Amino acid sequence: MKEQEYELGLIGLGTMGQNLLMNMADCQYAVVGYDKNKSKVDALKEATRAYKITGKYDVPSFVQVLKKPRVVILLVPAGKIVDYVIQDLLPHLEPGDIVIDGGNSHFTDTNRRIEALKQKNIEFVGMGISGGAEGARKGPSMMPGGKESSWHRIQPIFEATAAKVDGEPCVAYMGQGSAGHYVKMVHNGIEYGLMELIAEAYDFMKRVLKMSNHDIATAFESWNNDRLESYLIEITAAIFRQKDALTKSDLIDVIRDESKQKGTGKWTSQDAMNLQVPVPGIDLAVAMRDLSGYKDERAKATDKLSGPVPEKVTDGDQCSLDDLEKALYFSFVITYAQGMAQLRKASTEYNYQLDLATIAKIWRGGCIIRAAVLEDFRTAFTKNSNLENLLLDDNIAASVNDLQDEIRKVAKASIDFGVPIMAMSNAIAYFDAYRSARLPANLIQAQRDFFGSHTYERLDREGVFHTVWGH
Repeated sequence: MKEQEYELGLIGLGTMGQNLLMNMADCQYAVVGYDKNKSKVDALKEATRAYKITGKYDVPSFVQVLKKPRVVILLVPAGKIVDYVIQDLLPHLEPGDIVIDGGNSHFTDTNRRIEALKQKNIEFVGMGISGGAEGARKGPSMMPGGKESSWHRIQPIFEATAAKVDGEPCVAYMGQGSAGHYVKMVHNGIEYGLMELIAEAYDFMKRVLKMSNHDIATAFESWNNDRLESYLIEITAAIFRQKDALTKSDLIDVIRDESKQKGTGKWTSQDAMNLQVPVPGIDLAVAMRDLSGYKDERAKATDKLSGPVPEKVTDGDQCSLDDLEKALYFSFVITYAQGMAQLRKASTEYNYQLDLATIAKIWRGGCIIRAAVLEDFRTAFTKNSNLENLLLDDNIAASVNDLQDEIRKVAKASIDFGVPIMAMSNAIAYFDAYRSARLPANLIQAQRDFFGSHTYERLDREGVFHTVWGH
């Protein structure tokens, strides 16, 4: 192709970058890739000979073949590397060009980069992308933020390459500034929460219901054909069917029980605390990943700390697999509700003007947290765009009300058996706290006034009060 005929350039030719370029080429877009690692450029050229894709070995030649005004997307690790790549790009860009950060950058970094590039009249878009390498190839869910005019310029190519549900693309403009990366951050926080809940369900199946891996796989497959239908449930069923090539045993049984993390779940919890939005399901999911890392300490604690004696426990026999399915669905709804509540508060605090119905819509396909229940959430927010919490929607409230007996049974059985289901137990605790017209926080406020003269408000009259306690 001639120079300046490529419609988009991509920097970062890992598996995800290469797959996204091939997806765009499938949609009849001419695209070009660059990576400082020359072997990755070679691999791109070799893998994409039949596509309208080329690779370049240096930034000047990469930029030179792009149509003006140029569009460049970065798929590089979050952090300093993004800044280094931008520094390399800037001398070759012109006013009106668009740079898109498609990585998991912290939203505050995105705000900083928007302001820095604005000085050069370069438009910067922070865009969350979910779906992993497979999603990039077949259609991811994408969450762009920044100037709305920037979105309109890139809208056709990303609507073409996004996942589709009922003919609707799983990409939409999120809002100004760092809105796109903020929404992706909370998406990842919800992802942490759902993964922890599924892991707890697995532990309950093993240690309380005494199920085999084969039966666990069958259960997850069955659940994925009903209201728990979701990507994470689907892959969980597949995981329990996987055999280990080395031992020929079930692979799940030889994987070390330490779950790593890249930090996006922690970021979600941290900013939720800054905003004073309770998201304990996400908080505990992060904490359990942390606790899993203390494997050697846990091994010592196994010998020091005693738990219930399994043969003396009988109550667990009254808790069924059906009860667990209902408890897991209940907990899924609570986790999504907490994440959506954080997005609502962030939208106000950061002036994002997020549309929660649109977010639920684009999460229905392509992304890691895609699930059938998101259609219910979309309906709820479409019906009432000012809905403070999903649990206040009549239909969703009715669904969780009907499931509370089962999650209480599961929580009790987990205590009787000494099986930690911290996130799932928290789901019913959050439910009970949220529905409480009066909480014991009056005592905490009295304590604060007692030792720190922090004052308190009263229920029976206006004003701020202080008591000299004990007199």
